Amino acid sequence: MTTSSQEQAPAGPVARAHPQRWLILGVISLAQLTVVLDNTVLNVAIPSLTGELGAATSDIQWMINAYSLVQSGLLLTAGSAADRYGRKKMLTAGLALFGLGSLAAGLADTAGQLIAARAGMGVGGALLLTTTLAVVMQIFTPEEHPKAIGIWSAVSALGFASGPLIGGFVLDHFWWGAIFLINLPVVALGLVAVVALVPESKNRRGDRPDLLGAVLSTIGMAALVYAIISGPGHGWTSGRVLATAAVAVVVLALFAYWESRVPYPMLDLHFFRDQRFTGAVAGAVLVTFGMGGALFLLTQHLQFVLGYGPLEAGLRTAPLALTVVLLNFSGVSAKWMARLGAPKSVLLGMVLMSAGLMVIATLTAQGYAGTLLGLLLVGAGCAVANPAMAHAIMSAIPPAKAGIGAGINGTLAEFGNGLGVAVLGAVLTSRFAALAPVAAASLPAALASARGEGERVRVIDAFSSGVESSQLVGAVAVLLGGVVAAMLLRRAERSGA
Repeated sequence: MTTSSQEQAPAGPVARAHPQRWLILGVISLAQLTVVLDNTVLNVAIPSLTGELGAATSDIQWMINAYSLVQSGLLLTAGSAADRYGRKKMLTAGLALFGLGSLAAGLADTAGQLIAARAGMGVGGALLLTTTLAVVMQIFTPEEHPKAIGIWSAVSALGFASGPLIGGFVLDHFWWGAIFLINLPVVALGLVAVVALVPESKNRRGDRPDLLGAVLSTIGMAALVYAIISGPGHGWTSGRVLATAAVAVVVLALFAYWESRVPYPMLDLHFFRDQRFTGAVAGAVLVTFGMGGALFLLTQHLQFVLGYGPLEAGLRTAPLALTVVLLNFSGVSAKWMARLGAPKSVLLGMVLMSAGLMVIATLTAQGYAGTLLGLLLVGAGCAVANPAMAHAIMSAIPPAKAGIGAGINGTLAEFGNGLGVAVLGAVLTSRFAALAPVAAASLPAALASARGEGERVRVIDAFSSGVESSQLVGAVAVLLGGVVAAMLLRRAERSGA
């Protein structure tokens, strides 16, 4: 009896590299870039959406959050589906859904239509983020994984930073719907290339689908992320936030209990017994915590205090992403990792990031030169630490579970980034409220209420002090994450030896 080529496809890293692996990496990286871009590109279109669609503030929040909520909630489920049903199939499905969602978003006539389209894009985005990294693990040899993962990681950093830049450029020349329609040529190219080039791979064991686990993880993660991103706006003690957080805790506890009992778990909790895995997880959460929160604060400082527009602020934060891209695409970060090993690479990277955040906190008020130095240090640290942690996570998980490994990596990034924005934003708010001479919920409101130039100066100084305190908290979190992650990774290496 013959076996189909799909069933014969390798489930783990190939013994011999795929001959067109770099071309495949380029195509899937381009697809991934559009997914990451859409996390931030909508921010610059808010004034247009408010005017042309008559969107209320709550509508705008859901337009932004629907994408990230659906995407983060489905990452584990998407990774599990890719392992079970085939990574090429799920990559193709993700591209198709993302393209259809982009088309619907670009042609939307009402706020409700745009929110629904963004949710659909989130489904496609979850499939793309998990399958792209899983495919990288399949088509490259283990020796090439650090460089390939470094390029994959650099694309994420580039997309995160360039979203406002691209959005601002498009809005200067076209109507707001064009920021979604520019995804369509990329999706079309990606679909052709995936069908023609990407080999199929899936888990040979064919584990039974963990449907209840998928439902619980989706509800639990979506509730958790929603509680984190809505806390600063609605208040951490509000009924909405507390109720959502309670749902998240209960549902995720049920998910963990179910996964420990089911014969074919979607997320094998035994992964967390591997110190290499737990070390990388701890580092990944804290590095995205510090970096996501710090960039959120820095963009506010550049716009509110220094008076830059969204596009100008985006241009001034671009050196961070450019540093990541340069070091990863040139292979420098992969060489450092090969020479130093994962523990030292993670520690070095996070020390550089922490130093960069401290420089930004202490020197930003003195001009852009200090900010630039801090961004370069953060970018260099990110280029070294992020690929090392992603490689540690993926290496600690069996190759047949590459999809779920990618889902875990993506979930950690979403969780850490949201937590960083929420916590460091709360530090800023409390510090600003304590120092500002007038009571107000935000800097613009405080400036509007200030009486005289002297009081306005004190308001701006209070906000700057709050930003500095928040950046320092982020720097400490990143440094602690580097130490903890490096210790666990080093201990895992010794145990393996």
